Amino acid sequence: MAVQKSKVSRSRRGQRRSHDALTGRTLSQDPMTGETHIRHHVTPDGFFKGRQIVSNGDED
Repeated sequence: MAVQKSKVSRSRRGQRRSHDALTGRTLSQDPMTGETHIRHHVTPDGFFKGRQIVSNGDED
């Protein structure tokens, strides 16, 4: 079994454990469509930062 060389302080242990908590995804609202989306991702309709980036194929 591995044995640590020196004692890990409460502060050091707490710093490691502080990154374990899960957080929800940060959501934003598109300024043009008002649609909610994950930050830095394209909306389901293909908009990003108020501009249409991906066409949905309905246009002829």
